Amino acid sequence: MTQSGVRTQIKTALAGFPDRYALPSRPSAAQPAMQDAFRQTQFLLPGELELFEKMMNLQLQIVAANARLRTSEAAALFSFWSRGFAHMADACTMTTLGSYSAAPPLVRAACDCVAAQRSLLSDGFAEYEEWLENAVTQDREHAAMALDLGRFRAGSALAEDERLGGVYRLVSDLSMPHLGATALQIAPDSNLQKLAIAFGETLFHLGWAELIAGWLLTLSDVQLTIIVSSGVFVVDHSILAVYQSYSREANSILASRRRCYVEEVDGRYLFHNYRRTASGSPKRVLL
Repeated sequence: MTQSGVRTQIKTALAGFPDRYALPSRPSAAQPAMQDAFRQTQFLLPGELELFEKMMNLQLQIVAANARLRTSEAAALFSFWSRGFAHMADACTMTTLGSYSAAPPLVRAACDCVAAQRSLLSDGFAEYEEWLENAVTQDREHAAMALDLGRFRAGSALAEDERLGGVYRLVSDLSMPHLGATALQIAPDSNLQKLAIAFGETLFHLGWAELIAGWLLTLSDVQLTIIVSSGVFVVDHSILAVYQSYSREANSILASRRRCYVEEVDGRYLFHNYRRTASGSPKRVLL
């Protein structure tokens, strides 16, 4: 704490949360291509979307059941959990609108928030509690409430979780201004003769829709796994049984080799079943 800062005693509480999560609604004023992307996403990925909605609402059930918790541990998990929840919801919205290149940065941020929770649990919340002691002060010089930035990275948690780490590595490279990653996202119909750049395109692409939906199911499953096993929140047997059912369903969907998926090969990414339409010929792309 600086000389200009006056420390205050801080308490933690959950101030609010949504009653339920609903999938994005039809964009009535959008361009025809975006409306078609929404329609085809609903038609071709009904199972993925329905399960994602259920998993998001199960998270809200757990939040509601533990809304009165005032512990620092609950505050820490609620904080990162809330951010991850919002990032996943926004990524789903962008996907249904055909704005696929907007999704990887959101998924990457969600991965960071999920990993942060795992990291906090592994060190017994020591770093969070140390930060909380001086988190909020009154800065006299600027007449402002001062929040300590509290830089925090959870790299080890990402490395230790195969599913989370796999998604994170891919979306990190897709989020960066790498040349090949950019070409893959803005020129999905390119071939050996032509790089076909589509500026601001929102046309439906089955491969990207399946891939992003898979990331969201993976993250939802990992998030729920962390919460129900954390020991911080009360999770009754009925919710635990529903979680286990959703987890099995998600893993079954993700195990299908008929959908678009990516495997890491010699430090590169091999995209399988990459195609724009359901009737199109699936192809492989190496990034």
